[in-house]
Amino acid sequence: MTRPAAADALDLAPHPEGGWYRRTWTSPVVVDTPYGPRPSATAILYLFDAPGRWHRVRSTELWCRHSGPAADLVLGGDGDGPVPGPVLRLAPGSPQCEVPAGVWQRAVPDAGGPVLVSCLVSPGFDVADFELR
Repeated sequence: MTRPAAADALDLAPHPEGGWYRRTWTSPVVVDTPYGPRPSATAILYLFDAPGRWHRVRSTELWCRHSGPAADLVLGGDGDGPVPGPVLRLAPGSPQCEVPAGVWQRAVPDAGGPVLVSCLVSPGFDVADFELR
């Protein structure tokens, strides 16, 4: 996988679901969850130009589109495995989308170059709360 210039400029590392990322913020406030203490929220920059792998997180995610073509967030329900369902559109007229906690999802960009987003996760992201297919 060739690292795009934008990933170099933003100091992004490979992401397990595809694309490139870097954690940019971790709240200093810690909350107790059924799975242990977590920061109240975390944020990453995420750059992608190909469909990502199905994954889910135990926390709610807010996706905020910054640049690049529009993209779809395909939701896959909250069962044992993803079942493609509703599609949320990240585009100029709808630059933010919420993915509920525990819901399967995958990002699918439109053609035309990489999409840059921020993902805010609350309670904050912990790798123990992440499942990938």
